[in-house]
Amino acid sequence: MNEEPLYLGIDVGGTKCAVVLADKGFNILGKESFPTRTRERGWREVLDEFIERGRRLVEAHGRDRLRRIGISCGGPLDSREGVIYSPPNLPGWDGVPIVKIFEEAFGVPAALQNDANASALAEWMMGAGKGTRNMIFLTFGTGMGSGLILDGRLYAGTNDLAGEVGHVRMADDGPVGFNKAGSFEGFCSGGGIAQLAAKKAYELLENGLEPAFLPAGKAPEEITAKDVFEAAHRGDVPALDIVRTSAEYLGKGLAILIDILNPECIVIGSIFARNEEMFRPHLERVLRAEAIPAAREVCRIVPAQLGDSIGDYAALSVAISVENNE
Repeated sequence: MNEEPLYLGIDVGGTKCAVVLADKGFNILGKESFPTRTRERGWREVLDEFIERGRRLVEAHGRDRLRRIGISCGGPLDSREGVIYSPPNLPGWDGVPIVKIFEEAFGVPAALQNDANASALAEWMMGAGKGTRNMIFLTFGTGMGSGLILDGRLYAGTNDLAGEVGHVRMADDGPVGFNKAGSFEGFCSGGGIAQLAAKKAYELLENGLEPAFLPAGKAPEEITAKDVFEAAHRGDVPALDIVRTSAEYLGKGLAILIDILNPECIVIGSIFARNEEMFRPHLERVLRAEAIPAAREVCRIVPAQLGDSIGDYAALSVAISVENNE
């Protein structure tokens, strides 16, 4: 009879949720996904569905084998108290004692981390940062979030706000991210790139030129980062200029992180991972000019490896990493 311990991963998203069961080697034994529908139902109903689906997975593989639960969710939250506080993508989830609820439902310890920290754990434990002791993970998706692995442990800060690099001001003005014009997130996120593209589109239109990255029937404000990269891959010069601007600010941001934290590895996800060849030459040029040479030379800049599966592994990593550090 198999007595190997099992771990339950709870991935709470604003649009989609998933519950995953795996062993300590991250071999997934079962997974169930469902839409959050958070505007149609309250957090209790969503958590009840998590518990129902989680119990089904656990019962199918041996209830007594469940060792621990890991929960990944967008912040703000309190990882020590296990409470979620009003994430923007989860309206009405204010003061939700999610750890206590899952511990009572399953009778095993549970742990909570924000999604950027959980993703950092996943890339560190089984992805692009595996084998390092000092690693930074950058989301570079809709926004710019970060997770820090320092001296072989996740560093969350005094109240779970460590790694909020998207808030760092990179210029006096520029695209808005983290409610701050000219921020790192403003220049290096899907939303920020779309803002750069809208501004460029208006400049071209005012000069009687049709932007190649402006799809037919769309207004400049409706341009997406995907539109920009599709045009850039076709060789459109204005689109390539937008990418260059984002890449140069990415290089400046990475130089700051390298100088302060001296990491072995910086893992970058989503937009960078899909378009690395466009970013790499520009950010490397900036790094050579900006970062301390000895620190730059020991730091690898690599794309994230886990792709669309990162949410599953992130939640599991929260559970397994806590046990590893006990």
